[in-house]
Amino acid sequence: MENENKLKNRNVETYTDDMVKAIENDKGGLIKKIIHEEEEHEAEKINLSPRSRKNRLFMFISIVFIFLALAILVFLAFFDENSNIVQVAPQFTPIVFTDQSNIQAIDGFTKEKIAETVLDQVNNTKVKVGEMEGIYLTENKKAVGFKRFVTLIKGNFVLDQIDFVSDNFLFGAVNNEVKDLFILLKVRSFTNVFLAMHNWEDKMLYDLYGFFGIDISPETNYLFTKNWQDGIVENKNARILENKDGKIVLMYVFINDSSIVITNSETAVREVILRLAFGQIKK
Repeated sequence: MENENKLKNRNVETYTDDMVKAIENDKGGLIKKIIHEEEEHEAEKINLSPRSRKNRLFMFISIVFIFLALAILVFLAFFDENSNIVQVAPQFTPIVFTDQSNIQAIDGFTKEKIAETVLDQVNNTKVKVGEMEGIYLTENKKAVGFKRFVTLIKGNFVLDQIDFVSDNFLFGAVNNEVKDLFILLKVRSFTNVFLAMHNWEDKMLYDLYGFFGIDISPETNYLFTKNWQDGIVENKNARILENKDGKIVLMYVFINDSSIVITNSETAVREVILRLAFGQIKK
């Protein structure tokens, strides 16, 4: 009897335990289900909320505007950087080393305005003492060659002989305490160009006096008809125009068989000779 009672009690306890576990398991599932349904309900409320949609729309528009602003800034920066750059035509390579280069657009300029532009750049050059600046003239964003230069200033270089002079020429400024201008020409040979340069002598001063800042007045008008003289400058053959006091007004010097420099400064001649002779590169 006692054993039967123990067996019954064990069965009751086992059944009770199983029921408790089943209820607990069922409660756990029910709670989880309730929580899950509540979360879905809240998410649906959030998704359907007008304020939420408005906020997301505002964020999207803000991001779009930020990207547009960045794109505009990048474009403007690139445009500003390149809008003022004038490309020198690639066929015009430097004919002498210069420490600095300057490009001057002369579109629509008169002869007087071109001369003023060049002379102002020479007087205001930032190169240090002993250094040289190259000055390039451009028209329609292309380098002005010697032939075009003669045309623009209505110059008197004999056009039938202009082919002896390379189109690649250079205005340059040398700073030797005083800032001096020179024009460097590359020619076919001394023999070919000598007569052409000699024929230009009668009008060279008239064509170039404004570039070199030469004062022309009733007292100096005689220079237009004064004869040029043979001379030696820095041990090089030269043709020189002097005033009545023997001061050099203008000259052209045969640096070598293919180079002529026009200037009124012996120091400019010396610097050009040194750079052409030694291919000097300053760093």
